[in-house]
Amino acid sequence: MLKGIDPHLSAEIVHVLMLMGHGDDLVICDVNHPAATTAAETTYGRLIDMAGCDIATGLAAILTLMPLDTFVTAPVTRMQVVGDAGAQVPVFARVQTVIDAAEGRAVGVQAVERFAFYDAAKAAFAIIRTSDSGPYGCFILKKGVIDTAPKVL
Repeated sequence: MLKGIDPHLSAEIVHVLMLMGHGDDLVICDVNHPAATTAAETTYGRLIDMAGCDIATGLAAILTLMPLDTFVTAPVTRMQVVGDAGAQVPVFARVQTVIDAAEGRAVGVQAVERFAFYDAAKAAFAIIRTSDSGPYGCFILKKGVIDTAPKVL
């Protein structure tokens, strides 16, 4: 264990977050997503499991370390409900609450069609699968930057 790191974050997850650069995408998904198949096509190349977490818990842990991109209007993408693009399911509101709290601001979320989401997920840096039973617990997070430059007095 290390101080200040959420215990839901494995060494592999921390490693992946450190490898990612500004603008890279990270998928966090439920158990219904074809995560293993999709992960094989990502930059990282293999699936990362975050067992024992629902989407909100896993996402909250990830966002303690990873900033969201502030240079785009919607740094989070979610999958639309099939057959009803405007439909809302409970996980959408839970995730919005988590990301807004983590960033301290209202964060834009865009919705895309199922197969467009799968294509975007394949282009991501990595995929983290939670134990969330879903449905529609599939999100893509665009990594931002942290200004660590020394302050000049």
